[in-house]
Amino acid sequence: MLMLFTKRLLLVLATLLLASAVVFGLLSVVPGDPAKTMLGVTATPQAVADLRHELGLDRSVTTRYFSWLGGLFHGDFGQSYVTRRSVGPDVMSHLQVSLILVIAAMLVALIVAIPSGTYAAYRSRHVDGALVGLTSQLGIAIPGFLAGLLLVVVFAVKLRWLPASGWAAPIDGAGPFLSHLVLPALALGLVQGAILSRYMRSAVLDVMHEDYMRTARAKGLSPLQTLLRHGMRNAAISVLTISAIELAALLVGAIVIENVFVIPGLGTLLVRSVENRDMVSVQAIVMVIVVAVLAINLLVELLYLLIDPRLRSER
Repeated sequence: MLMLFTKRLLLVLATLLLASAVVFGLLSVVPGDPAKTMLGVTATPQAVADLRHELGLDRSVTTRYFSWLGGLFHGDFGQSYVTRRSVGPDVMSHLQVSLILVIAAMLVALIVAIPSGTYAAYRSRHVDGALVGLTSQLGIAIPGFLAGLLLVVVFAVKLRWLPASGWAAPIDGAGPFLSHLVLPALALGLVQGAILSRYMRSAVLDVMHEDYMRTARAKGLSPLQTLLRHGMRNAAISVLTISAIELAALLVGAIVIENVFVIPGLGTLLVRSVENRDMVSVQAIVMVIVVAVLAINLLVELLYLLIDPRLRSER
């Protein structure tokens, strides 16, 4: 178990190193000059050259990359071109907001997907099961931002039950916090829940035709008891993989939802940094997302071993 974890951790570190080179290289060749953007169109060439020297943009790409990489190992994401402050505190404060939204959306997705996907599989030969499957297909077809706008129209504009935008931290009180969290979490989680529901249905259908399920039925268990006692754990193995992919998709999808609901998360910070040509902030945000995705994959690998004892014996 320890040896497997060590190997996976080394692979994650190697992937992270490769991702840092790719991210830095791609952002270095993006057209435009941050110094000109900061000074405006009326800036003189000498002023632009002085600012480029001050920001270190006149150094070679390789020198700048290794300087930035060395800072990452010490927790230093660099200094913003716009605010001239360290990027790390701003990224971490916005990351907290995004993590709250993503976790809430993932809970919504699981609450929707597990019962609906299981029911659709269990009643696959009946009309109600087919209707549940059709509903999930409809949910997949709706983009997250459109779902957010529809929720705002219904619950914020028409019914006036919830605020249409903004954010409240947990320290501001449970009421304001939850009221601002509900709509973006639903907009982000319902669409992913519809996708996950399809995979849950497929996994449960596959499990229901296994030999051990028929053996359990022959021993006197009802179909529902057989599914709950013996089928769900095995179905969870394949669904766990999709859940990890869904969680990574939620991190990316949160960028759009945060801008729809004006939430001060990583998505809002990323869009603002791109508009201001603040490449240092963009690099930091992208690397934080990469680290989060790699950490999710590592966690899923370990959860496999906990769920499926066959993997433990093989490893």
